[in-house]
Amino acid sequence: MALRMIVPMLVCRDAAQQIEFCKAAFDATELSRREAADGHVIHATLSFGGSLFMVHDDSPHLGSRPPEPDGSSPVVNYLYCDDVDALIGKAVAAGARVLIPAADQFWGDRVGRITDPAHHVWNVSARIGG
Repeated sequence: MALRMIVPMLVCRDAAQQIEFCKAAFDATELSRREAADGHVIHATLSFGGSLFMVHDDSPHLGSRPPEPDGSSPVVNYLYCDDVDALIGKAVAAGARVLIPAADQFWGDRVGRITDPAHHVWNVSARIGG
């Protein structure tokens, strides 16, 4: 069977720490991890709510770079969950910083924006109403 999906790949300065954050904050499940001899994460695959995402350490030969610490990012991960406020609270307890507090939006989502300890930006969202 051919896979047809988009799977985000998070480039990190410390991928092992990012994996632990995702487990603690999002109840993500680690499906696989490959490490170099020096312990750097070459590749890891995690799942959340049936979705996949990948994590790896900064690899200059790939041209991929981790995000800057200022909360700006050209990519925002949009994570749908059952309870925005609870998940943001759990993420903050695991080290995230709130960029935009959760609020109900006119398009029918409750959304808050956080940045995780690796500086990836996440919109945490849930559908509201019918």
